[in-house]
Amino acid sequence: MLKRIKDIKNDVIWLVPGLRVKRWFGLIILGAVLAAIGATFLFRLEPLYFFVATAKELVHIIPPEPIGVLLIIGGAVLFLQGWQRTNYSMLSADEKRTQREIGETLYRRMKLNHGPKIVAIGGGTGLSTILRGIKKLTNNVTAIVTVGDDGGSSGRLREEMGILPPGDIRNCIAALADDDDIVTKLFQYRFKAGEGLEGHSFGNLFITALSAICGGDMISAIKESSRVLLIRGLVLPSTTDDMRLVARMEDGSIVKGESHISEAGKKIIELSSEPEVCLPAEDVLEAIKEADLIILGPGSLYTSIIPNLLVKDLAVEIEKSRAKKIYICNIMTQPGETDNYSVSDHIKAIFAHSRGVSDNLFDAVMVNNFIPRNLSQRYEEADSLPVELDTGEVKKMGIEIVPAKLVHDDKNGLVRHSPARLAKAVYRWYKNKPMVQNEKPLAESVK
Repeated sequence: MLKRIKDIKNDVIWLVPGLRVKRWFGLIILGAVLAAIGATFLFRLEPLYFFVATAKELVHIIPPEPIGVLLIIGGAVLFLQGWQRTNYSMLSADEKRTQREIGETLYRRMKLNHGPKIVAIGGGTGLSTILRGIKKLTNNVTAIVTVGDDGGSSGRLREEMGILPPGDIRNCIAALADDDDIVTKLFQYRFKAGEGLEGHSFGNLFITALSAICGGDMISAIKESSRVLLIRGLVLPSTTDDMRLVARMEDGSIVKGESHISEAGKKIIELSSEPEVCLPAEDVLEAIKEADLIILGPGSLYTSIIPNLLVKDLAVEIEKSRAKKIYICNIMTQPGETDNYSVSDHIKAIFAHSRGVSDNLFDAVMVNNFIPRNLSQRYEEADSLPVELDTGEVKKMGIEIVPAKLVHDDKNGLVRHSPARLAKAVYRWYKNKPMVQNEKPLAESVK
């Protein structure tokens, strides 16, 4: 009963005096009525046409067909005007957002709503980079984010408040939002001073506060944060368990905690988690099942990508999925994680940590085929080198190699993924790659 009263209240509010939208609804109704009357003239519909025809015979004016055409045109014009003005009023057009801009926004969003369902898996800056490009191709995006971070602002909040680290989640929410929106800039703002505040970002604190308001439910807090920024898609943590990363090094030592693993400066042999079994978050497996395209990376191999695959059944669902699947390999090696790693070394590490699956986690690997000539000296100082493409080894695994220029044009020799180039290259591969299921083309399997 209360729900019904609330629904009636929501309907009645459109009739409140002073609400500009209602006048445009009236225009829509008037246009529809005139168009309907015009149709009765044009097509001689009964019974209304009978009365109009009788009136015409009495006054001997003009034939009904021209009247019908004029009324239909007039009604259509009024209908379209009312519909347009309704949208403008509901979107609160102002001096900064012209009617043309709003019209383009509505068209673009309607088009993007019919885009493919894409699942991007990873963490860190790599995942947020690919999301910035993908959101311009489709609104049906799900970002699955690792929650192993234990450093910086996220680590402090994790220890002090007992929540999932919000940093990577915040970056993904911001990446899927409108880049020019002031709320997005606020979400990413990091405090530079203040006792207890310095180093924290506003978004991290916002998500933490929402989690407390939602009774500790991090998923609800993420969804509410996403509504505030009106993001195009969905952001999900790979697990809601208190996941801690554990690395076994080449010398037999054990290093715990994401922030300590890369700092150890030793070769990683195996990555695991505490607890050993972490359950997937709500809707994660469902998103993978329904995906048209699954993207792994780019991002830190051992601290952004592999941690997601340690979550129970996540790798299994990726392998079982009918989606097209691609791994985006890093451009440069990462000191302390992937020193001297080739493309095939990255792939072997992923397969070795994909619990319960064969070497069939993805169909292709995308590699950057352009490196600036004047690489910044900082890479040499950090022993960071371009990842070598060992074509023969990759082909032995039966994995397609997709080369593309994926970096920004940087005169200073800095190597950074370009969100636009990355998304376009992935989408081009997706459109040209035939869907395969049980080793048969999709069309054949449907038959």
